[in-house]
Amino acid sequence: MSSEWKRRIKLFVQRFWQPTSACMSCMPGSWGNVMSLAHWTIAFQTGLFTGLLAILLTFTPAAKCYENRYGNALVMGVLTMSGDVFSHKSHYRFPFVEHVVTGLISGLLTLVASYLFEDRARRLRSAWTRVFG
Repeated sequence: MSSEWKRRIKLFVQRFWQPTSACMSCMPGSWGNVMSLAHWTIAFQTGLFTGLLAILLTFTPAAKCYENRYGNALVMGVLTMSGDVFSHKSHYRFPFVEHVVTGLISGLLTLVASYLFEDRARRLRSAWTRVFG
């Protein structure tokens, strides 16, 4: 398997957990319904669709956005919004409010993960060392 496809598989895994987590946290009653199969199905659909869109984006010149952490967060927010719109209609009274909030949360998760996991999670390892010796 070429290194380009390995990078795309890694990208899919990263782009699957961020929108799934964002979708699970933005649905009404999500934290009360963590064990709900319906909520997890919608969240997985959002993550799957967003991950596929992220891979498709690697075949275009827009893939350069993944190199900048802020551009990456913006792209992931927009892709998550698209994935959420595709997966289900909004649970709120106003259309698209839930999708926009889900996209914002996903973008923030992407940005935070870029800081925490860069350089083989150097920041997490140093914090662990400071706390636990």
